[in-house]
Amino acid sequence: MSLSLSLSWTPLLTQAVSGLLNGISYATTLFLMAAGLTLIFGVTRIVNFAHGSFFMLGALFTAHWVTNWFPAWGESAVLYAFAMLMGAICAALAGALAEFFLLRRMYGVPELYQLVATFGLSLALHDAMRWGFGPDEVFAPRFPGLKGSVDLAGEYFPQYQLLLIVLGPLVWLGLHGLLNKTLFGQRLRAATQDRAMLDALGVNPKPLMLGAVVLGCALAGLGGALQLPREPATLQMDTNVLVETFVVVVTGGLGSITGAFIAAVVIGLVHAFGTTLFPQSTLVLVFLTMALVLAVRPLGLLGKPHDAPPREVAQKFMLVPVNRAYAAMVYVAFATTCGIAWWAGDYWRSLAADALILLIFGISLQAVMALGGLVSFGHAAFFALGAYGTALANTLWTASLPLALATGCAAALTVAAVFGAVVVRSAGVYLAMLSLALAQVVWAGASQWVGLTGGDNGVIGLNLVTPDTFGLFYVVLAALALLAVAVMARLARSPFGAALQAVRDAPTRAAASGLGVGWVKYRMFVESAVLAGLAGGLFAAHKGAVFPSVASVSTSVDALLVVLLGGVHQLWGVAAGSAVLVWAGAELGRHFEYWRGALGLFVMAIMVMSPSGLLGLLQNKKQMEWPWR
Repeated sequence: MSLSLSLSWTPLLTQAVSGLLNGISYATTLFLMAAGLTLIFGVTRIVNFAHGSFFMLGALFTAHWVTNWFPAWGESAVLYAFAMLMGAICAALAGALAEFFLLRRMYGVPELYQLVATFGLSLALHDAMRWGFGPDEVFAPRFPGLKGSVDLAGEYFPQYQLLLIVLGPLVWLGLHGLLNKTLFGQRLRAATQDRAMLDALGVNPKPLMLGAVVLGCALAGLGGALQLPREPATLQMDTNVLVETFVVVVTGGLGSITGAFIAAVVIGLVHAFGTTLFPQSTLVLVFLTMALVLAVRPLGLLGKPHDAPPREVAQKFMLVPVNRAYAAMVYVAFATTCGIAWWAGDYWRSLAADALILLIFGISLQAVMALGGLVSFGHAAFFALGAYGTALANTLWTASLPLALATGCAAALTVAAVFGAVVVRSAGVYLAMLSLALAQVVWAGASQWVGLTGGDNGVIGLNLVTPDTFGLFYVVLAALALLAVAVMARLARSPFGAALQAVRDAPTRAAASGLGVGWVKYRMFVESAVLAGLAGGLFAAHKGAVFPSVASVSTSVDALLVVLLGGVHQLWGVAAGSAVLVWAGAELGRHFEYWRGALGLFVMAIMVMSPSGLLGLLQNKKQMEWPWR
């Protein structure tokens, strides 16, 4: 009896051991990325959205070196390892250039501007690598001497992954020794804890910041190089690894190397066992793990409060026209522009419709950012819920456009009402990552719930807007965009808007004054989610189809771009930002192959020269004043 039980349990135990080893080996890659990101944030206070690009650079450089340029290196373990080291060095040099030309100009500005600036850097680096290495994926050879497998009671585990299991703790020990046993490391730790005091003691912080960025990018490049024997090098590697890296960093606690190591192991194990047990829900499990940790420990496993956040570069309050004649002229000019786009032909009509939808989506994000101080990095979740709710209402119930839009808004409202209760307990990067987690869960559900959403095939064949009714739809769209701007102006001047700004700037004092801090933030979050759902529903009606990409990171970034390009505290900033982004995507994409890189350079330039946005450069101060005067 005992023998049969032991034999029956042997395969299960073997699979468990194999899953454990797979999880720990994957954790090494996550830790290398997370450690680099943690170092950069700890010293510079910059959340580097381009960190995945340095991972990809290390992988592509090494892959081309051992495959195309010097294939003989792929046959020697020593030379292959040296090529991996060169990939890390290449990433480190690119990081040094990025620090000198961009990052040091972003020190001391709010985290959101840094995120967008580094997103622009990721676009520029992506197209630069596409130009330098080509668009094709590269299959590097397996690591010499470690091409075989180890037999684990019938389960074969690759020898190379055993090397990664050993390498992870060694890197952690090396970083621990560097930070605790060397003068450079001690100064890095001091800069992490109190950079202003270190500067007051006469220590120049610039070399420390440069060193932290170089070391962090080298770790990312090394992580990418180490992935080569396991997977090919592609131009999609950056996005694929970046999201889970953010999960690890936030779960472990911003600024904590040990926390990043523990979180990397936890997320690696969740990823490994989730792939085996729940293959269609792996991504959901990863983000649920982060959400559970943050629900119990809002600063992560080992996170500690860092220095007070930098003061806003842009004005704190929404800048709106107070001269009624001037305000009316702006509204008339906007309506006239929409009319000109209509009469210009089908192409410009379609672009104008896209810009109007993006404007409404951007207003929903601007409201929570500018007034509530809530940074949502996953507002695409509510955009997608509105889009799918509208699409499914039409395909399943043959609902008309008003009823379908109401269904989409109701879907966004339902999820926001539940999720908002968790979100309002967090702030800053933690809140941004929680919202990103929701968006990724929605994306995973849309991709994998094939029976309802069609998966990657999407929901197509919507019959909400026909050629005969497009004119009316366009007028309604322009009217809704104008209404959204008008409501935003009204909200900025209202008592509720004043309460939002009080909660944003001085939550403790606001609570002592009797304001319901949590309720004010919750209400604003839910209302903005409904508006984002309306924008998603309008998008579905306009395009006639919905795909999982509406919940992707790029959709959330589009909303951030239109808000920050135009000016987060400029009433008409979202209109300017949406017009520029839609035009750049359409026109540059038609005539210039590397338009994303050009857009990235433009985004970086705006964030460096004018964090208050395009309208901040053109603002007429005689016709603008604070809303409370």
